[in-house]
Amino acid sequence: MFARAAKLDPLNSYVSAVIAVGAVCALGIVIDGVGEFSLALTPEIAIFALCAFIGDFLPLKVFTRGAEGEITTSTCFAFAALLAAGPLAALIALVAANLIVDAFRRKAAQKVAFNVAQYAISVAAAAMVLKATTGMPRPDGPHLEPSDLAGVMLAIAAFFVVNSTLVATVIALVQRTRVLRYLIDDIFNQVATGGLLLGLAPVVLLAADFFLPAIALLFLPLYAVHRGGRDAIAKQHQALHDALTGLPNRELFRDRIDQAVSRSRRDGDAAVVMIMDLDHFKEINDTLGHHMGDLLLQEVSRRLRVALRDSDTVARLGGDEFGILLPRVDTTEDGTTVAQNLLAHLREPFVLEGMRLEIDASVGLALHPLHGEDNETLQQRADIAMYSAKQSGRGFAVFEAELDRHSPRRLALAGGMRVAINEGQIQLYYQPKADLRTGRIMGVEALARWDHPEFGIVGPSEFVPIAEQTGLITPLTSFVLDAAIRQVRTWNDSGLELSVAVNLSARSFLDTQLAVEIPRLLARWDVEAEQLELEITESMLMTDPARAEATLTRLSQIGLTLSVDDFGTGYSSLANLKRLPVDVIKIDKSFVMEMAVDASDAAIVRSTIDLAHNLGLKVVAEGVESEDAWRQLETLGCDFAQGYYLSRPLPAEAATRLIRERGTGRDVPPPALRVVRGLAL
Repeated sequence: MFARAAKLDPLNSYVSAVIAVGAVCALGIVIDGVGEFSLALTPEIAIFALCAFIGDFLPLKVFTRGAEGEITTSTCFAFAALLAAGPLAALIALVAANLIVDAFRRKAAQKVAFNVAQYAISVAAAAMVLKATTGMPRPDGPHLEPSDLAGVMLAIAAFFVVNSTLVATVIALVQRTRVLRYLIDDIFNQVATGGLLLGLAPVVLLAADFFLPAIALLFLPLYAVHRGGRDAIAKQHQALHDALTGLPNRELFRDRIDQAVSRSRRDGDAAVVMIMDLDHFKEINDTLGHHMGDLLLQEVSRRLRVALRDSDTVARLGGDEFGILLPRVDTTEDGTTVAQNLLAHLREPFVLEGMRLEIDASVGLALHPLHGEDNETLQQRADIAMYSAKQSGRGFAVFEAELDRHSPRRLALAGGMRVAINEGQIQLYYQPKADLRTGRIMGVEALARWDHPEFGIVGPSEFVPIAEQTGLITPLTSFVLDAAIRQVRTWNDSGLELSVAVNLSARSFLDTQLAVEIPRLLARWDVEAEQLELEITESMLMTDPARAEATLTRLSQIGLTLSVDDFGTGYSSLANLKRLPVDVIKIDKSFVMEMAVDASDAAIVRSTIDLAHNLGLKVVAEGVESEDAWRQLETLGCDFAQGYYLSRPLPAEAATRLIRERGTGRDVPPPALRVVRGLAL
């Protein structure tokens, strides 16, 4: 696999070239410095060499732009040796320290050779500048004079630029990005660490000239540079990486895709974007606890890293969702081979704290430029393919246009959903619910509508599944809950005491954070818990009854009203529901609308009402569109009615006017006939 890329690997070619040039520079330094070797045989230079070794042996680990690195003080003391005794002394100090430390850490021979070569080239460049601009090193007299300052600064700049460029080129080749772009992105970190440490070299030399033991006093500012550079890089790393797994986050993943797309356009190669979701991770998290779930995510991350090349990227996008980028492939089959390999790694059993777990995953693939020309399109189409793989049970799937019959519209909706949530394009409409005996409006159901700037009003049946698939269902649910509870507060302030019902999607219902967020929102808007009703569909309850019961129990303890929506369309029965802490069932409108003309539907409605009352449950009839249906339901003893006969869903202002007209605190006659047909609301 990737045979052509391996034959033309620019990384190996570059490393070999640097080693060759470094060997030539080292040889030149040795030949040129033989006459000055006596300058290196002083206690001062010995101290500098010892400090360089300690600096190399005790580095600070950092991560910058996704690559692991180190901050050391060795270059500071080696450059001080260069100023005092010439390039040979500096090279000996750096090479000796590197060889000992690298041998101790058992680094690969090629890495050791590259490290030595990069320092040889950097020292040679600095020595040439120093020789051309100053009289250093001086066998007699002070090592550093005021007239040397400009030349020393130029030599420091030469060492810094050469050394930084040599290292940055390696990292850029590994990450498949441009060297100049990497240097620009990382220049602040480099100046804040390597640049400042080199700048302290003349101070080290002056301290040694004054009193050799005074060098010890410099460890405090050196530590400050270490600490400051480490903190700056750590902050950047935290902004671009997932705290739990250490993997790149969504932002860095997007950046890597943009780089891969740019390179792909330039070189004509293909790139693959994958979206991967762990199957049934929620069950593991809820059953075994978040601690075990976190351990599993960390181990999954480790296995994914092991299974990929250094040039590939694996990112945690949130929850149990991961993104994988292959910046260069030859064919689609290369991408599917990698996907199969990843799945094989994950199917090996996990042993966490003595517990054996087996998991599976679903992977969707999208190729640039075949399936998209930009970041958003590639991720969205990989996401569509992932859900196809999950539904089919195949493990992985490559995007095909047939997977999404409404691809342009769907992709536009998916791409604009985050903006819609943040900028208020999602609006709530409210459909009143009335007491069948008195006609009194007791509450409303909140129904989300997307006022799309291009497509107009988009219903929840279209955009909620997209929100679930794109990972935006959590912010969408939070927005709807916040807006609904805020509206209840507004009604309370105006003297209208109403409850509001909010529909939950399957993912939102099983989100354990919901039981934490709802009390916070109720407290924020000073609304009583009994004024909020959560509606869960019957099918959601029956998919995993044990988990549903645990979730409902958590929500019930808050004091909310819980109702089962669309009752009668699934496979449950009232007997199954009796053990669940629900308060209300809503008879599906398909039974209510045909009740007057279909004896079977009428019998189902009547039986449901009787059994529900025997279990202490309230009953709401949906789809009440005629006075006959209203009267019949009243006769059967149904508690509440909802439907176009009472009102269609209305914006908050219109709903408020209707509620005020009808009243909420007195008996009123049944409403006038208000049948609205043909509306997609």
